[in-house]
Amino acid sequence: MSNLSHSVVAKNSYLTLHYRITSLDGTSIISTFEERPATLQLGTGQLAPPLEECLIGLPEGTYKAFELPPGTAFGLRNPDLIQRVSRDLLSEQSQTGEEYAVGDLVEFNAPGGGRFAGVLRELGADYALFDFNHPLAGQAVKFEVKIIGVL
Repeated sequence: MSNLSHSVVAKNSYLTLHYRITSLDGTSIISTFEERPATLQLGTGQLAPPLEECLIGLPEGTYKAFELPPGTAFGLRNPDLIQRVSRDLLSEQSQTGEEYAVGDLVEFNAPGGGRFAGVLRELGADYALFDFNHPLAGQAVKFEVKIIGVL
């Protein structure tokens, strides 16, 4: 009997899966279980590398949950990523008349093209303080997967 009947996830597998990322208290952050499954290729940046590592070696049909310690899935919080931005720069980046409140996620144009986002932490008269860390940086998360198909 050959092993080819059950494909196993490898480093650059193309796969279809359901996945859910939750905080340890069960708050759902992202989930595909209630909708269409995700189809993605490992090694292309669609999933964070530590999440991909969890999938390597899993056979098709597997349902498994992983608990990732703080900082594993989305890195540790980096104090250098908390930065002041001038109100002028904030105005340049925003739609005309847009108002911001503490807690808002604001997108910026990156110097070489592309976009990045930060959470507004403080708004001063001539500055805004942003946290550009991933919202889940430094947090433990639960990663659940159901491998539907491996190509």
